[in-house]
Amino acid sequence: MKKRLTEGQFHEAVKGLKVGEQTLEIARSVLIDGKPQADFVAQLGLSRGAVSQAVDRVWSAHQAKNLPPGYERVSAVLPEHQAFIVKKWAEDATRKREPTK
Repeated sequence: MKKRLTEGQFHEAVKGLKVGEQTLEIARSVLIDGKPQADFVAQLGLSRGAVSQAVDRVWSAHQAKNLPPGYERVSAVLPEHQAFIVKKWAEDATRKREPTK
């Protein structure tokens, strides 16, 4: 899945987000305009990780603000067998949210 946002989604995602202008510029160009992250590595002399982190910061904010009602995003470190079960729960929840064809 390619990470893309509309202008409105972008503005909602960055509302209250404490990031610099360069981060906003990079994230806007990548997420709204579809510009490749590699362009910023060359253009600004930043590492790939720094550019990726700028985009991920805004993308994560967007995802956090756009969960369905009654859902919560969690992160956990679990033993393999428990992680397997949680991943299955996540797949089931995703299927339940998808519109039926």
